[in-house]
Formats: sequence, structure tokens, C-alpha cells
Amino acid sequence: MPWKVSSTMSEHHQFVLLASQPNANIRALCRHVGISSATAYKWLDRFKNEGETGLTDRSRRPHHSPRKTATMIEDAVLCMRRKHPAWGGRKLKQRLLDLGQQQVPSPSTITAILKRNQMIDAAESLKHQPFLRFEHDAPNDLWQMDFKGDFAVAGGRCYPFTILDDHSRFALAVLACPKISTEITRPLLITVFRRYGLPLRITCDNGPPWGSSNSKYTKLGVWLMQLGIAVSHSRPYHPQTQGKDERFHRTLQAEVLRDLVPDDLALCQERFEQWRHVYNTERPHEALGLKVPATRYQPSQRAYPERLPAIEYAATDIVRKVRGYGHIKYKGREHHISSAFAGLCVALRFTNTDGLLDVYFSQHHIGQIYLTD
Repeated sequence: MPWKVSSTMSEHHQFVLLASQPNANIRALCRHVGISSATAYKWLDRFKNEGETGLTDRSRRPHHSPRKTATMIEDAVLCMRRKHPAWGGRKLKQRLLDLGQQQVPSPSTITAILKRNQMIDAAESLKHQPFLRFEHDAPNDLWQMDFKGDFAVAGGRCYPFTILDDHSRFALAVLACPKISTEITRPLLITVFRRYGLPLRITCDNGPPWGSSNSKYTKLGVWLMQLGIAVSHSRPYHPQTQGKDERFHRTLQAEVLRDLVPDDLALCQERFEQWRHVYNTERPHEALGLKVPATRYQPSQRAYPERLPAIEYAATDIVRKVRGYGHIKYKGREHHISSAFAGLCVALRFTNTDGLLDVYFSQHHIGQIYLTD
């Protein structure tokens, strides 16, 4: 029978004593205990030269490992991993190279180092799978913005508000908000616009403060359109439309919120801003060829206007003012637009279809109305 793991030393000793007997059939003994003749003669030779102490198991690890990662490099990998526990082999390698580290091992070797030091959760690794990515051609062509799920803080709740540039993945803002409302969101957006300029388009979901249950237009969305920013909404129940911001939220959860001990909004904001700096300037991004987002972002050339620009329409447009309840009147009939445009003027333009008119607010197409006989 094979060696018993629980008593290897005694099994070895028993075998060599039996095999050392005069006229012992060593091959038959080998078959009985389930070992090869080479192993048998190895133990016999050790017992002859070293006695019983020679029967202990010995490590098969080589005396020299010329390809083994240097201790200093391994320590640097582990140190970086402790600083960024959600980063994998590729990000860690690139960050060490960016910091001037010499002889950085391959991502697979870094992964092996992490596994050897019990610093990789197998279940967590399965969540990080590559997927097909699309991006706009230039910075500020599209910003994605959304509120992440809230959590409790001293005296209330924290609603993280995030804005991400689609092209560069640059995090324009990670803001700790006490609630979701236009009154809070608009001043925060103004601060971001003053710092980074205006994007061409913003995409957001259908919830407040930029959407409602009965209309895709809100006061906040209309204000953005007045600034010359096109506003689009994700398809209902399809969060992948906001894919980059949703993925950004996963990263925020893994690298900040999972270990965050929330005290108050001010401390949350301080932690968010520290991490945003790391995300933009230190953390290699795989979708960017392991470059950091800051290398691909530049502020918009469209500066934020401190006063809203006047809305102008062509002489051929039919201009109507939206009433307080969201209607306009044309040819003696009322047509619903949206109460979000109350007090503002919209333009009607004829189409190639009889009785069908397009409705514009500034340069933005916001709907159509039908004229009936």
C-alpha cells in the first residue's frame, strides 16, 4: 500500500528494515507499499549513510532559482497592492513602471505573487471580465452622469453624484450630496462647468432630477439645453446605456466605498476627492492601453457663460411661448409640450408630412405636434 501521510517516517523506517533483511525480495516489497524501485534504493542508500535521520522527507525546492523575482521587487508589488487592493496584475505593473521601478515582472507573475501571498479572492476575480467598449472620438463630446446608490452618514444620507468623460474616462466629479434635487445638482454642475467647460452632450438616466415619470424634460434638463448642451436619456431598464458610468460606480464601490467608514458628508467628500486624483492620474486604465485618464483629457473650449445666452429663432420659424401648464396655442388649438418649458419660447417648423410640425427649443428638437382638421 502507498505511504501513509500521517506516519511517513515510520513507514520509511519499516520498509528499509524489511528490505535490509537477508534474501529480501525488494521488488515485491515495492509492489506491496506502492513505490518504485528507484525510490526504494534511494531510502536504502540514505539509511545506510545517515541512519534513521536520513529517512525524513526533504524539500524538492531547488537550491538556486535564478528566475525567481527579487525580494525587493516582490515587496514593491505587495506594497502597491496593499495601497490599491482592487488593482490586478496589469494595473500594478503599469503603475510600478510609471513610478520608475526597474525590472517589473509580467502581469501573470504579479498575479502569481499575489496568489502566493493570499492577496487574491478567486470569487472576486471572476467579476472582472473584459467586455466590448465603445467611446466617443474626443474629450467632452459626451459626459455621462448619475447618482450612485446612497448610504447612511452622520445625520442623514450620502448620495454620490458622478460625472465621467466618455472618451477619456476622466472623472470630472465625485460629489457627496445629502439628497437628489435640482436645487443641489445645478450649483454643483456650475462648479464643474466653470472648471472644465461645457460638453457637447450629456447622457443621464430617466430619474430625477433630469427625468420624471410623465416627461423626459425637467427644469434642470431645459437649463442644460439653454447652455447649448444636448441631453439624452438611457433606455428604461437598460443601465448599460450608461455603461462607463456604471462601471465607474463598480470601481468606486471596490476601491472606496467598500472600506469607507462614513462619518459625515465633509469627510466623504474629502475621501472622494483623494480617490478621484488617484483614479485620474495614477490608476492605469485597461481600456486606455494602461494609460491614465488624465493623459487623454483636456478641458472644453466652450466656456461656461455666467449669463444664459439669448434664445434666437429663424425668421421662418413659428414662435410660441409655452404656458404655465406646458401648452402652446396654435391655430386656435392647444398642444402639450412640457411644463418644464413654461415661460420660454419654442419654434414650430413644417415637415414634409402634411399636418406634422417639428418642435424646437433653441437648436434642440424636442418633439412634434399634429394639426387635425
